[in-house]
Amino acid sequence: MLVLLPPDCPAPDTAMSPATRTLLISCPDRRGIVAAVSQCVLEAGGNILRSDQHTTDPLGGIFFMRLEFLYANAPADDDGFARCFAPVAERFAMDWRLVRTGEPKRMALFVSRLDHCFVDLLWRRQSGELPVKIPLVVSNHPDLEPVAAQYGLPYHYLAIDKTNQPAREAQMLNLLEGEVDFIVLARYMRVLSPQFVERYAGRIINIHHSFLPAFVGASPYERACERGVKVIGATAHYVTEELDAGPIIEQDVVRVNHRDQVADLKLKGRDIERVVLARAVKWHVEDRVLIYGNRTVVFV
Repeated sequence: MLVLLPPDCPAPDTAMSPATRTLLISCPDRRGIVAAVSQCVLEAGGNILRSDQHTTDPLGGIFFMRLEFLYANAPADDDGFARCFAPVAERFAMDWRLVRTGEPKRMALFVSRLDHCFVDLLWRRQSGELPVKIPLVVSNHPDLEPVAAQYGLPYHYLAIDKTNQPAREAQMLNLLEGEVDFIVLARYMRVLSPQFVERYAGRIINIHHSFLPAFVGASPYERACERGVKVIGATAHYVTEELDAGPIIEQDVVRVNHRDQVADLKLKGRDIERVVLARAVKWHVEDRVLIYGNRTVVFV
């Protein structure tokens, strides 16, 4: 029997210890970065659990690092670590942030009429696979309100078109303000304005039903069928002002053949869309994604 959780009820606890921190770093590559970071974690009373690094070019590239560490005795706040780390960050010209790993992120879901990605994320959240809170669901259609109601989630139906988009997006931003950390477009079939995207830059994840950069925009399955492709795919990416051109987080494909019609492609594509979006959301929630220009570094 499926047990539905009320909106404020936490999902099953799969998060790491509340004393665990994740440190994310990007900076120009040079000698001594790993040693300096490790020494700072040691002086702050932390024990390194996992460390991943990547450089775009060993001779003058950009260095990326994701480091998990555990406090033996967790402090009330992270001010002490910030004071210790500030000189290191300045010396190496770092962009960095420290995340309390055990605190679930707040995810807003934007949906339209198709339910497969929406329901999949709800199930994964309920099963504990996605340790997130879902404060609200936003939609430009009323169709999926019964699904949201089953999960006890507030559902905001905001019909939107070219004539009222600025007003509707202002309403959306008011609903989101102070309530969410990031947004997932789970087959939300509207293009957000540049102003809206800028407000949540690097924090809006979209699932596009093609293997980008092929078949950008509307009706990709129809165009894939017309082209006679032998594989179709799905792409999860961060949203930018340019349509379907933001930094790619994850992609996957499935084989098709000459017998497949558009309906067959859509049916096969749903499974890929679900899986690709779920992976991207999970990696974002776990702070495994670092954006680099229009690319990403994903530590998995």
